[in-house]
Amino acid sequence: MAVDYLKVAQASDLQGRDRFLYRALETLPAALSGGTLVALTLLSWLKPAGVAYFIIVFDVYWLLLVLFLILHLISAYRTLTKNKTINWQAKCQAISGWQEVRHLVILPVYNESKDIITASLRALIDDGYPVDKLMVVLAVEERAGEEQLHSCRRIESEFKDKFGYWLLTAHPDGIAGELKGKGANQAWAARAAQREIIDKASIDYAKILVSVFDIDTVVGGGYFWRLTHAFLTVPDPHHSSYQPIPVYHNNLWEAPWFARVSAYSNTFWQMMQQVREEKLATYSSHSMTWQALVDIDFWATNMVSEDSRIFWHCFCHYRGRYRVEPLYFPVSMDACMDKNKWKTIGNLYKQQRRWGWGAENLPYLIFNVSKRWQTIDKKNALGRILVQLYGFHAWATNAIIIGVIGWLPLFVGGENFNATVLSGNLPFITRTLMTLAMAGLVLSAVISMFLLPRRPARYGIGKTAVMVMQWIFLPIIIIIFGALPALEAQVRLALGGKWRLGFWVTPKER
Repeated sequence: MAVDYLKVAQASDLQGRDRFLYRALETLPAALSGGTLVALTLLSWLKPAGVAYFIIVFDVYWLLLVLFLILHLISAYRTLTKNKTINWQAKCQAISGWQEVRHLVILPVYNESKDIITASLRALIDDGYPVDKLMVVLAVEERAGEEQLHSCRRIESEFKDKFGYWLLTAHPDGIAGELKGKGANQAWAARAAQREIIDKASIDYAKILVSVFDIDTVVGGGYFWRLTHAFLTVPDPHHSSYQPIPVYHNNLWEAPWFARVSAYSNTFWQMMQQVREEKLATYSSHSMTWQALVDIDFWATNMVSEDSRIFWHCFCHYRGRYRVEPLYFPVSMDACMDKNKWKTIGNLYKQQRRWGWGAENLPYLIFNVSKRWQTIDKKNALGRILVQLYGFHAWATNAIIIGVIGWLPLFVGGENFNATVLSGNLPFITRTLMTLAMAGLVLSAVISMFLLPRRPARYGIGKTAVMVMQWIFLPIIIIIFGALPALEAQVRLALGGKWRLGFWVTPKER
């Protein structure tokens, strides 16, 4: 049987030379990141002066990068603010044919409370888009148990008549070849929607947009009008995915400070990526066309990073003719929070490690580009590969280089190095450059306050002050909940076998 390379999840899915190549590519992220850190550590002892010069150059690069990203963040914030004030309904209704557009919304459920599920459903109703044009699928996992299924049936009785079409699906457990994760559940739900709704009602595939939302996603008023407008106006809309900006406002005031800083850091990164469209891939809650989803035979059911993999799957299927359209429009989600701070710390690390597992897309992309080399858009494909290589390497190394390795020559460089002028000036130069780079931290604090939802009445002004002061811990946060889980994910990918990560569902608490 011929192998469908676009459905490959890991090297063990292949045979012979293909398996060897894919396995080598799985070790690449860890080899680059780990090799960089190990080499700099050893050279801090063997060649401390060389590492000191490297650190100074790297700090200058980091300062310039921060300034560059500040400009992107300001641009994204201004566009986001502007888009929230636009009457997207009026703009849509001025375009002929908007009435033909239908939206399929898939909401995967594992073990979430009724309050979280119903909040997402009510937001769909309150969005303002005609509910008769919404097809909603509540996709529960059978392995979540009878209690969860009964809860979803009660929710169904409340909401099934409030949308144009409604479907409750239960994804069976233990299907051969499937990984226990969201991708398999989504694929099951989408096929059920195709069979029970779309084909029965003879709805035109070319007029359907699919939004796959994490169950805690609360759309802001006008999201579907904004999405519809983008679909009707962008070039080549059927070869595009559509990405909103995730903001973690559902429980932001209640979440611990470190979870808030981590959540806002992710929001700011996604905002900056919207400006840099050549680097943008789908993430978490997003939308795409039904036709594209059918063309690639839905989500792969055997891998973890389904939210980003679907983009790379389409990118390779259409041989580089696929992109992400930034919506510059928010959807609200939950910041990581559990019943106490220690559980939240563990959950936040696991969440970040699962996001870091997105490095599994790098071997997938390189491997499939090589298989389509003669027909793919080579310039676009190579650019995407380099962006991914740089991104995962920077994620796992930059914060450690600045916060830890940058000081190693002073401690392990020996007496000869410590007697040099360079040794004496290294701390001063590093502190000066990093102090200048703190402008990014200050701006992050300012923009976070502009984005902050209204303070609940039960909190005083002191809570707002904490929201500002928490940003001084950002350098520590990006190491503990950024670089370290990303590095661990890459090492696990390289080791393979029992070290591979499965899909871990972040517990939801409000």
